[in-house]
Amino acid sequence: MHTNILEMGALALTILFFGIIYYLDKKKQVDFGILTLLATALGIVVGLVFQENYTYVAVFGTIYTRVISALVVPLLLFSIISSITNLGESIHLKKIGLKSVGFLLLNTLTASVITLIVAVFLHVGTGFAYEPVTDYAAVEVPTFVDTIVSLFPQNLVTQWGEGQVVPIVIFAILIAVAYNQLAKTQTEIKPFKVFIDAGNHVLGQAIGWIIGFTPYAVLSLIARAVGKAPVSELLPLLGVLLLSYALCAVQLFGVESILIRVIGGLSPIRFLKGIAPAAVVAFTSQSSVGTIPVTVRQLNHELGVDGDVAGFTAGIGANLGMPGCAGIWPVLLAVFSINVLGLEYSVSQYAFLIVLALVVSVGTVGVPGTATIAATALFSAAGLPIELIVLLSPISSLVDMARTATNVVGAATAAVLVAETEGLLDHSVYNGQTALAPETM
Repeated sequence: MHTNILEMGALALTILFFGIIYYLDKKKQVDFGILTLLATALGIVVGLVFQENYTYVAVFGTIYTRVISALVVPLLLFSIISSITNLGESIHLKKIGLKSVGFLLLNTLTASVITLIVAVFLHVGTGFAYEPVTDYAAVEVPTFVDTIVSLFPQNLVTQWGEGQVVPIVIFAILIAVAYNQLAKTQTEIKPFKVFIDAGNHVLGQAIGWIIGFTPYAVLSLIARAVGKAPVSELLPLLGVLLLSYALCAVQLFGVESILIRVIGGLSPIRFLKGIAPAAVVAFTSQSSVGTIPVTVRQLNHELGVDGDVAGFTAGIGANLGMPGCAGIWPVLLAVFSINVLGLEYSVSQYAFLIVLALVVSVGTVGVPGTATIAATALFSAAGLPIELIVLLSPISSLVDMARTATNVVGAATAAVLVAETEGLLDHSVYNGQTALAPETM
């Protein structure tokens, strides 16, 4: 059996870095967020030094992602039923649900508008050498009717396996509302509530254990991401890559901070610090759904968001709104393609792109490859050639890290604003004056 020395060297360096993280965690009690950021830096080192020799290193991140993904759907199922049965009053639930959707779509709107203005001003795509693509298979876009139908539960096992969050959430809402209605008159169904709360607590404990391995997984995943992208493929599109990151940064640090300050009247610095570990996990794992447990933990434990609101809004936000995947990326690709093709677009046509982005942000929920399917749906509706999407494929996976982090922080913003406007935010926790006990995560 042939042994790749570089692969073994990458593994040895990774294990050494794991030892450093373990020492800082267990012996020095270093903050979880700092450990996660340190792991990111160490992962970059491994990726740059050993480049594509990441096979063994990537195993740790892959295992972490698989295990946490396996727990996400049952956790959502139990936590949402528990949350709604705790909320009790249907009018309160309606307000939280409507506000969650509203704030999530507001994130997509701001991301789309900012991207459009910047991309048009910079003439993104002008002068780019374009050759028709002949081997590109366009992704099938579901019709509007099919999209609406797919939001509702049909086969929970299949939808569970495909990571379709929204049908699971709707199923959980139906069950919870039914319980709330029956609980008013039938006391014999109380054991159901006990079972749900117990299951929620047990799953929360399991997730807590897995989250403890986050820094190690982050190191592994970032090393793979840095190592697998050949520089030769990235150079021609470096400008688009940098602009994508810049736009995501503006949305993540700028827009979200303004929303937290203006609508919530809260400290944006405190918010960004509290949600940072979830953003880093999203950045490295490129999975909004897989990041839900970390997002909920940070919202509840570090930012004082009511646990029920955190679970509900973060769960919905993993597949709805998505300022990075459904706002920034499709609009940027659209403007890029318009300029590459030399098309003359009017103000009303550009405005229509924003409307399409908002529709797409709802219409692509539960579909694997969200950014690609969102761009494909927008291109189809706008009459742009879908094959142009492949021009940006060499950088898509790298941009996806920033897109996913932006999605997660946007969902967290929505959760904080919902909690604050509904009087369900613990300001002493948010301001760092007190801390929640670990078991409340």
